[in-house]
Amino acid sequence: MAISSSDTDPNAPLQKKPISFRNLLIGASLNMFEVTTLGQPFEVIKTQMAASRGQSMAASVATVWSRGGVFGFYQGLIPWAWIEAGTKGAVLMFAVSELEYQFRLLGCSVPVAGIFGGMGAGVAQAYTTMGFCTFMKTVEVTRHKEAGAAAKSTIQVASEIFKREGFAGINKGVNAVALRQMTNWGSRFGLSRIAEDVIRGKDKTRKLTDLEKVAASTLGGALSTWNQPIEVIRVEMQSQLKTVGRPEKMTIAAAAGWIYKQSGFLGFYRGVTPRICLGMWQTICMVAFGDKVKAHFAK
Repeated sequence: MAISSSDTDPNAPLQKKPISFRNLLIGASLNMFEVTTLGQPFEVIKTQMAASRGQSMAASVATVWSRGGVFGFYQGLIPWAWIEAGTKGAVLMFAVSELEYQFRLLGCSVPVAGIFGGMGAGVAQAYTTMGFCTFMKTVEVTRHKEAGAAAKSTIQVASEIFKREGFAGINKGVNAVALRQMTNWGSRFGLSRIAEDVIRGKDKTRKLTDLEKVAASTLGGALSTWNQPIEVIRVEMQSQLKTVGRPEKMTIAAAAGWIYKQSGFLGFYRGVTPRICLGMWQTICMVAFGDKVKAHFAK
């Protein structure tokens, strides 16, 4: 699953985890379930708060609601979030399995191998499937939408951006996405491994209960939001909001400078609450539900 919750004995013989195509399919299905239920609403609120940093959470929720009621919370779901959900899990599992194994061969401990494996897998996600999907999801939340027949579909918007700016245009902010994913999964895997070790106590070979696994991974997911400034920078780089004085060429450095100028230090932490909620929901789906589904099909 996206967050490995396997019980790891540091003294056991080193063995690469096999990749099961059935588990990849389960992972993609759980990702689809996660994003189609609470995942996308949390993502939309988080993006709205990060892009419109003067709004409170209540004001952000009201703005999202004004863009279609309940459907406003699912902007960017079809097709972008579904494409992303259906592919990013497979990329993550392939990459982290190989990288963790290679770092263990180099002599790294389980938590350290988890950190570096997660970092590498996060970068792989960003530059393969997540870059343009994340950009288009942000476009859907932040672009001006006309009413009636004049309204453009999300595919039309993507086509116009591609014709105007090419691949660079539809992958705008991909470096920030890569930095976010690298720190996201490095933190989630590493902190989850550390939490598992702490919960086990002195008996490092003890098998964790389902509740302990969820607790460890949820803690890792929540604590990994320390990188919220990177996420706010990413949203600013991909935002379609037009503001007087806003830099046209939005690099990571330019975005950071603009955010600090407009909103100060606290501006880098706008949207952190819905992001924590999003991380917890992703963990519940991918760990608690994932283990149960895998166990069911393994019978």
